[in-house]
Amino acid sequence: MSTQRLGQLLVVLQFLLLALLVWNSAILDALVQWHIAVWLAFVASGIVGLSALWANRPGNFNIHPHPHPDGEFVRHGPYRWVRHPMYSGVLLFGIACLLADPSLQALLYLISLTLVLFGKVLIEERLMAIKHDSYTSYTQATKRLIPWIF
Repeated sequence: MSTQRLGQLLVVLQFLLLALLVWNSAILDALVQWHIAVWLAFVASGIVGLSALWANRPGNFNIHPHPHPDGEFVRHGPYRWVRHPMYSGVLLFGIACLLADPSLQALLYLISLTLVLFGKVLIEERLMAIKHDSYTSYTQATKRLIPWIF
């Protein structure tokens, strides 16, 4: 399977798993009832995701793990600490859904989503290293998804 097709499949799986997490969870009820852990993960996901979008100009990224043909290599904003803050935001949202409905099914959806996003990370990092000469040194100075940890 080509990396283009694999990337498309991973995007479809990502959105399917997110939909299953939301549909299966009681996240809206948990937010309305002010469950603090759900709120913290939900707000953190929004802050991380929006700061990543703010650091990237519109049109500089896409949902596929293939770098945008005219895209710039962004190293500011949350990209100073992690290489994939948008994926970090998605995972924080998944954690909020799991906390809203701590079930085995929600945990399996979140684990599957994590594996899908990690697959996207591996493709994206390989292609970014080909496209941008300084990407390899950037990977040595930053973590993938969690600042200072991973």
